[in-house]
Amino acid sequence: MSNLRIGVVGAGHLGRIHAKLIGQVEGASLVSVSDPFEAARKNAAELFSVPTHEAFSDAIDSVDAVIIASPTDSHSEVAEAFLKAGKHVFVEKPITIKREDADRLAQLASKNRLTLQVGHVERFNPAFTALGDLTSDVKYVEAVRASSFPGRCLDVGVVMDLMIHDLDLILSMTDASVKSIHSSGLSIISDHEDVAEARIEFECGLVANVKASRVSPSPARSMQVFGARGFADIDFGTPSVSVVRPCETIVNRSFDLGLETENPLGYGSTLFSSRMKCETIELEPRNAILDELHDFVISIQTGVAPTVDGFAGARAVAVANQVLDSIEERQWYADASPSEMGAHACVRENIEAASRRIRQDRRAA
Repeated sequence: MSNLRIGVVGAGHLGRIHAKLIGQVEGASLVSVSDPFEAARKNAAELFSVPTHEAFSDAIDSVDAVIIASPTDSHSEVAEAFLKAGKHVFVEKPITIKREDADRLAQLASKNRLTLQVGHVERFNPAFTALGDLTSDVKYVEAVRASSFPGRCLDVGVVMDLMIHDLDLILSMTDASVKSIHSSGLSIISDHEDVAEARIEFECGLVANVKASRVSPSPARSMQVFGARGFADIDFGTPSVSVVRPCETIVNRSFDLGLETENPLGYGSTLFSSRMKCETIELEPRNAILDELHDFVISIQTGVAPTVDGFAGARAVAVANQVLDSIEERQWYADASPSEMGAHACVRENIEAASRRIRQDRRAA
């Protein structure tokens, strides 16, 4: 079987990574790079020695599949064009900005029996894949994702840029519908929300608290997962994962501290050595982006759905949009006016600032 001819749309930071790594995937070859900017095309031609195109449509006939790493607001148009032409599509997260666009792409791929994979790369992070049965029957999740200001991906806010990683991971742990979402967020320096937090409750009882910031002095990519079979503390950046597995008497609620010890103050060391055993899972170093590209090519070759298909991507977008809707409905004061709601809320003056302004106005008069 000849190698799949893969094109890349978008020659920015992430597009160049994909273009570099696809050559390491057995059964695939990079054959083109498309980007509207001449400087980006020239750079790609020098780096990868493949034809470049200003218009992505010029590459359609020369590829079997495409990796879309263009700005988020172009995903829907580009992916639809390739899917309608019978090409397999890998599209970076989020699949689209609007749920209806994501649903349409997922249905189109399914109807035409094409692979549509969404680049939720944290699904392939070794710290997450090592969890095993701890991702089943999860009851509580706490997630924090923060970065310094990236200067890119500014066509969307931090919910679609960063938080959606954790939303996808949480959704992979349950098939249940969302029961309620309460969230807040603020625009600090961009046109969209730069910080956001959400509390999400599912019909199955799962509760998730998710925080994201792209104006943080300290980076963070962490998640704590509490389930029926134990607790996991994940650092996606390192990556590393620590696990606490309770004994059967704790799991089935038959544990009685009063019968275990007469001195609870000194019981901590015994608890975590015999009843709730702690371990740090040894992880095999892996390149998560390379792994998801392998997953894409294998899905095309076998017809088996990829780990993150179009429907999973659409589900993440739907929840992200619910978070954004809740942010816009957020009242920052009990008697809030429309200008005091949502991510772009005006902050009222404190007493000191108001007094200072009044004095200055009087002097000026």
